[in-house]
Amino acid sequence: MTNEIRSIPRPLVRTNQWVILLSVTTALLTGQIWILLIPLAAGLSGLLFHFNLVMRLAKLFLKKKPSDYIPEDHSQQQFNQVIAVVCLGLGLISFLLGWTLVGYIFTLMVGLASLIAILGFCIGCFILFQWKRYSHQRSLH
Repeated sequence: MTNEIRSIPRPLVRTNQWVILLSVTTALLTGQIWILLIPLAAGLSGLLFHFNLVMRLAKLFLKKKPSDYIPEDHSQQQFNQVIAVVCLGLGLISFLLGWTLVGYIFTLMVGLASLIAILGFCIGCFILFQWKRYSHQRSLH
């Protein structure tokens, strides 16, 4: 067994972020809420079956070996994907129940988080770091 850290090439992570952002934007601007199923299904499939169709398709367009790209930590990306799936799922369910404001809140949160990540700051990474820091501090006392 190796101590190798699993990673995902950054272009695949960025593609996933763009799909989330564009899906949320399109769904909210057009009122075609079913579009949220695209990133929701890809994210859920990635979490449950380790097969994210968006990333799998994007991988076909890589020009270099995956290991030649800046790596993103797999476990961190899984954590981020859980947040995205929960927000997308709650947003979609809210819209289906007629809770439009709640639907907008959850979908805008995940869309905004994707945009901020594309711009270079990972909110999920910050949340996980703070949680680990808090847990460590608690374990010391």
